[in-house]
Amino acid sequence: MHNTKSVFLKEIRSFFNSPMAYIFLVIFAVVNGYFFVNTFFLIGQADMRSLFRVVPLVYLFFIPALAMGLIAKEKNTGTMEIIDTLPLKTYEFVIGKFLAAFSLILLGLLATSVHLITLISVGTNVDYGSVISGYLGLALVGGVYASVGIFASSVTDNQVVAFIIGVFLVLIFFLMDWMLIFMPSALAGIIQFLSVNYHLSNISRGVIDSRNLIYFFSLIGFFLYMTVQTLAARKWR
Repeated sequence: MHNTKSVFLKEIRSFFNSPMAYIFLVIFAVVNGYFFVNTFFLIGQADMRSLFRVVPLVYLFFIPALAMGLIAKEKNTGTMEIIDTLPLKTYEFVIGKFLAAFSLILLGLLATSVHLITLISVGTNVDYGSVISGYLGLALVGGVYASVGIFASSVTDNQVVAFIIGVFLVLIFFLMDWMLIFMPSALAGIIQFLSVNYHLSNISRGVIDSRNLIYFFSLIGFFLYMTVQTLAARKWR
């Protein structure tokens, strides 16, 4: 646990000692705010559903961009060789990196709470239960995409390649729900269950089913495990 905390703090400091974290948080807030303002002022739709619909789309590119250098940068600069000599287990290293990326995603979501405050200030009746469940769903999706991005970053030492692989993988999970009409009926149920949007829509409606939670935590665990295995295999080359 101490090693994981050290990796986490080191990565958080590196985020905020460079422009990366600030750029991510500002652009994330501006892009989401633009779509919220469009629906709030132009269409007159005063609720958080428009925000909850657009954040997963923003995730598709922002999270792979955030995660692309987490491990690829270490490999490219040669610091992975130094890390391999430290009394640091591979899973501690990976979990520390994941928690740092996930924390930045949560900060981005926290920044969007200004829109909730706006709705409350103008006297809109807010369904706090659906808002809480909506944010929970977005946080879980962010965790899944962060784990995917870290895995993509572990398979290459090129950050651009890691970004492309990360976007490709998250697009697969995002588009599964849209591909059901092209799937045979025998596979439709399986494809739908594997879709991120299917589980996110369930949670966003306030239905916090254990199956949805198991899905998200299983995906996060799977990609973190694959990352650990990828780095472990590298040591034996």
